[in-house]
Amino acid sequence: MTGNNVRLRAIQDVEAYVPPAVSFDPGEEPGKIFGENVFSLSAMQKRLPKAVYKSVLNTIEKSAPLDSDVADAVASAMKDWALEKGATHYAHVFYPLTGLTAEKHDSFLDPVGDGTAFASFSGKTLIQGEPDASSFPNGGLRNTFEARGYTGWDVMSPAYVLENPNGNTLCIPTIFISMTGEALDHKTPVLRSQQAMAVHAERVLKLFGHENSEHVVSYLGPEQEYFLIDRHFFLSRPDLINAGRTLFGAKPPKGQEFDDHYFGAIPERVLAFMMDTERELFKLGIPAKTRHNEVAPGQFEIAPMFERANVGSDHQQLLMTTFKSVAKKHGMECLFHEKPFEGVNGSGKHVNFSLGNSELGSLLVPGDNPHDNAQFLVFCGAVIRSVDLYGGLLRASVASASNDHRLGANEAPPAIISIFLGDQLADVFDQIAKGGATHSKEKGTLTIGVDTLPNLTKDPGDRNRTSPFAFTGNRFEFRAPGSGQTVAGPMVMLNTIMAEALDYCATELEKSVEDGTDFNEAVQTLLTEIISNHGKVIFNGNGYSDEWPIEAEQRGLKNLRTTVDALPELITPEAIELFSKYSVFNDREMHSRYEIGLEQYVLSISVEANLTHEIGTTTILPAAVRYQTELATNVSALKSAGVEADTSTLEAVTGPLTALRAGLAELAEAIGHDHDPDGLTAATYCRDAVLPAMASVRAAADELEALVADDLWSLPTYQEMLYIL
Repeated sequence: MTGNNVRLRAIQDVEAYVPPAVSFDPGEEPGKIFGENVFSLSAMQKRLPKAVYKSVLNTIEKSAPLDSDVADAVASAMKDWALEKGATHYAHVFYPLTGLTAEKHDSFLDPVGDGTAFASFSGKTLIQGEPDASSFPNGGLRNTFEARGYTGWDVMSPAYVLENPNGNTLCIPTIFISMTGEALDHKTPVLRSQQAMAVHAERVLKLFGHENSEHVVSYLGPEQEYFLIDRHFFLSRPDLINAGRTLFGAKPPKGQEFDDHYFGAIPERVLAFMMDTERELFKLGIPAKTRHNEVAPGQFEIAPMFERANVGSDHQQLLMTTFKSVAKKHGMECLFHEKPFEGVNGSGKHVNFSLGNSELGSLLVPGDNPHDNAQFLVFCGAVIRSVDLYGGLLRASVASASNDHRLGANEAPPAIISIFLGDQLADVFDQIAKGGATHSKEKGTLTIGVDTLPNLTKDPGDRNRTSPFAFTGNRFEFRAPGSGQTVAGPMVMLNTIMAEALDYCATELEKSVEDGTDFNEAVQTLLTEIISNHGKVIFNGNGYSDEWPIEAEQRGLKNLRTTVDALPELITPEAIELFSKYSVFNDREMHSRYEIGLEQYVLSISVEANLTHEIGTTTILPAAVRYQTELATNVSALKSAGVEADTSTLEAVTGPLTALRAGLAELAEAIGHDHDPDGLTAATYCRDAVLPAMASVRAAADELEALVADDLWSLPTYQEMLYIL
């Protein structure tokens, strides 16, 4: 073994891995630790005066305006609780347009003149903070020298204590806005859009006789896919460290062809990580429910239970942070990039969406007889209308350079946004279009042929994994979001387009009733109009087929294949009017999202291009040249000795080596191109010139990986990263 081969040393280090010592009592009851680090309603009830608690509860459960007079009492109780938990600092946690989490820590301790200090935390400090906003993406909302930004306490998302071996921190979820009140974050628009949706959902419910219904909220249940690799391999791959994905890597002899990893037995080391992670999530009140192996080797999934959208999106950010930190404790790296490994399945973050309240439950539950459930059909019809009219916005909400590697491939939904309803609901809406639904396909019983097994219920419709927006029994599953992105963006889109659709439904029904039309007849007319005008978005077939894009185009559905195609959907007149009407974004905020999306796209590809050139030039090219030289020297020595030399290996290496040099030169030229100040032009250039140049370098390098002597190749291979864990 070559002494300085980073890859081979990494393999030795992996083999010498020692699991971390157990840091908690194995007999600990999970139920007792759930939410122990959360300033939850139960914690508030124990510590707050009764009137203060009722005021806060009214805000959390009924979305009533927050009474600022209660802030001092809440801050005092929150401080005492946090100090008892070992907290020394507090932090307003916010979610800037980087897609990551941001926080600024301040100590509870204030000095006193006698040389001592006391812990203080006021209501004013709880409600509002002022972090420097100058270095966060803003898309033109403010100038760089204008640094003032404000955080504001989101009382509906509970504060929590984040543990660290050297001291704990009280974390307070907040919004983040500019001095003009414009959103610089992902949380503010979630709250705005949820409020807009609720107003019109409650109008619809009122028409169905729910006069004093509880406040309607949107619910979120994201399924998180991720990869785990040994950290020694991660640290040996500059591309993974800096770009989150491998820019080089030949296909391994065994990939996922056998389908043996999916739902397979979880490796012991991974299971230890999962159990450790879930314990931390439980302490933070994050309801992790399901864990399993995913399709690709080294790929896994966790799924939490449904929560309110703003809390669920906060928990998603916290979940990813927790996964990263716990993985390092176990000597691994958690990868959230949508496509960290070429040629194997990428990772998504399926967003399960519903709306409802504690009184009525989910408003997307069809019941045993969907055709008789007019209320459900109206809400389902609103979904159909919204996705048909604003599919481009849904596509834009999941657009990124990383997700472009996944969308449209035969592992993820196509970039064409369509709805899967399943056989039962599709049949009901088909009946409606023809004059009225009279029956629903019923559930059946599966015949197994084994007498000792109980009867199993057969659903009236199958699932469709190729659909980007699928009904799954009591919710819709938006399958297009990427594993590394915040779920706040998709939720803002879903809430807002549903606000428009429910507004439309409520207005049409109200007009009909005022005109003397029987309510049931009005509902039938509305549903017939929706399915007639917007039914083209329903597709229950194979989204991976070659025929579907052709059919989708004939239906008038958009096929926005890349981020460059999708982002302009944010600034169409229709989109700006929509978000302005429901007070989610103003014109400037919409354009800021568009500009930031383009900027992030260009930056991501620029980093990858520079990495590709650097690794290709300093790592792969030297290894290939050394091997070529070694082969040429051997051939020359044999010829000098009068022995006929086999030059086939030398020739096999020389071809891709020549292609690698040419590809690196082409890539250097593409990188050196001055970016046009127009974001869309720069992004288009990256897509059409830089990415193909990177692909040429990779193709040559991956061919060389299969030829160059193993002891000269210093990058950990797919075979090692995916299977040695």
